[in-house]
Amino acid sequence: MHWRMMMVMLGGALLMGCAVGPNFRPPKAPDTQTYTSRALPSETATAAVAGGTVQRFKMGEKIPDQWWKLFHSEALDRLIRRALVDNPTTAAAQAALRQAQELLRAQYGATWFPGVDANLSASRQRFGGASFGQASGGGSTFELYNASVNVSYLLDIFGGARRELESLQAQVDYQHFQLLGTYLTLTANIVTSAMQEASLRAQLQATKEILADQQHAYELVQRQFQLGGISRADVLTQQTQLAQTRATLPPLEKALSQTRHLLAVLVGKLPNDAGTLPEFDIHNITLPKKLPVSLPSSLVRQRPDIQAAEALLHAASAQVGVATANLYPRITLTGSYGSETNKIGDLFNSDTVVWNFGAGLLQPLFHGGELKAKRRAAVAAYDQALALYRQTVLRAFLNVADVLRALESDARTLKAQFEAEKAAKDTLALTKKQFQFGAVSYLLLLAAQRQYQTVRISLIQAQAARFADTAALFQAVGTGQWHAASASENRTARPKG
Repeated sequence: MHWRMMMVMLGGALLMGCAVGPNFRPPKAPDTQTYTSRALPSETATAAVAGGTVQRFKMGEKIPDQWWKLFHSEALDRLIRRALVDNPTTAAAQAALRQAQELLRAQYGATWFPGVDANLSASRQRFGGASFGQASGGGSTFELYNASVNVSYLLDIFGGARRELESLQAQVDYQHFQLLGTYLTLTANIVTSAMQEASLRAQLQATKEILADQQHAYELVQRQFQLGGISRADVLTQQTQLAQTRATLPPLEKALSQTRHLLAVLVGKLPNDAGTLPEFDIHNITLPKKLPVSLPSSLVRQRPDIQAAEALLHAASAQVGVATANLYPRITLTGSYGSETNKIGDLFNSDTVVWNFGAGLLQPLFHGGELKAKRRAAVAAYDQALALYRQTVLRAFLNVADVLRALESDARTLKAQFEAEKAAKDTLALTKKQFQFGAVSYLLLLAAQRQYQTVRISLIQAQAARFADTAALFQAVGTGQWHAASASENRTARPKG
């Protein structure tokens, strides 16, 4: 009997090498060599202003792990390092990864090892005489003690348990890539917010300088009015211009405060701690000259959102295998060994040994179409995951294409704004002198002031756009310091079998 049972177990173990359902294969990367329909220039336009340096696109070049260091801002680097440790979003993502890993370990143990349980029981029982066929009276009372070890094991002949294990491994992969995506989004948001702060500070400074200049012009107009050189209407017009420029300060100050609050929260602090954070100035940040751009074929292996979508696709594929295996028989092996006696002192004596060994077969026969419907549902879920994966890839390529074009456009815009600002500044200076000598009307001075104010602010915004879109490029290609390590370091090793 033991020989036969051993043969059954051996045959079952050999059959476990086969798992029903599809074997997952990662989708191929898009067959393309470029991101945009029109070739990128070898380098961008340049302007003699902060953020106006030439940038060169380097296709296929390795992207630095700590990409934000390319901006050469020690304050920015310290802020990001602090955020990676203290931000609660990253802590939540790390906890979700640990949970997925432990669920995988639990399923690993249930799949590859038998369940072994120790049982110890004691009871006092009484049987009446009727239990033994006596008309009345009689009966007996006694104690019963039992100590045993119970073993059960499900032979995974058709691979349902292994497919479930595969699905849980894919869920671990998904949470791992979600964590990487959290890191990437966090660092990119900090860099972008720092650039926004630098831009707002520059706009505030420029507006205050313009206000001082307009105040001086207002005083000059008043003197000319007192001398009868211009009308009262001209004085009121300059006063209105001064008030309008002053009205632009509160919105800028509000935006700056909100940006500082956001930075505080991103590094895991309360908004009222924003005053302890470093301040960012656009003149203290260096625009990276080289722009490493991943090859299109590599993008699907770098962006965490694409990898996460692939992991969900893998999990859906494994669930098709689980649903398929549920259509086939299940064989369970059970056994127990122990001692049973009515005297506690006789436990584990040879005369009190009890044991059993058995095998059970469960063959689904009729479930009203439930099992087949669940398999069709699993196939539909896989089709949905595949469509979402393709959409994620398309969106990723769209992000990269857009930001590449934005960088090219930003450089040309900054160059044009720089030239416009220089011309407007020269025009204003000349108009001021001509107005002082009465060579031009006050309306020309007012127009020159307005023009210079507009192009000065536009220049600062164009500077900030180059910095922000450079950070957006690194986010779009999916880089970060965590890519320097193997992806398996933060994941549970895949079980064999």
